[in-house]
Amino acid sequence: MAREDTMDRTKISYQSGDATTPSIGGSAIIAHLCNDLGRWGKGFVVAVSARWPEPERAYRDWYRQRESNDFALGAVQFVRVSADFHVANMIGQHGIRSSAGGPPIRYEAVDQALERLAEFAAASNASVHMPRIGCGLAGGTWDRIEPLIHARLSSRGVSVLVYDLD
Repeated sequence: MAREDTMDRTKISYQSGDATTPSIGGSAIIAHLCNDLGRWGKGFVVAVSARWPEPERAYRDWYRQRESNDFALGAVQFVRVSADFHVANMIGQHGIRSSAGGPPIRYEAVDQALERLAEFAAASNASVHMPRIGCGLAGGTWDRIEPLIHARLSSRGVSVLVYDLD
């Protein structure tokens, strides 16, 4: 499918469907949040792993070697899964369970990761596709996440499509 020239690149677009199967052509980045514990296996990552084995393998290696790399809140790992697609493993949650300190989401880390995502997307001339990141297992709210996506990505002309699974 060809890239839609009529898409307003300064707005976040929403549609029903699976974020692992982008609805527009060209270079695309599938973005999602990960935890800082090296755990992978629930939520959106199940769909990512069902489609591509590389993102999970890369994330687990990144975590295992964290003493000698940038694995931390706010970091992003870009994993090429095909000629036109990357998966962005963004570290945006501390732990996996809510505690007295609140849910695992860390909005500042999400903001930092989105900044890195914006730089990579712009340099790659890629659109960004994602579920409502941070609003599932991470315990975040879309009214806090959406403005971050707008500020870091769509306001800079990066096409962003958010998918709501049917």
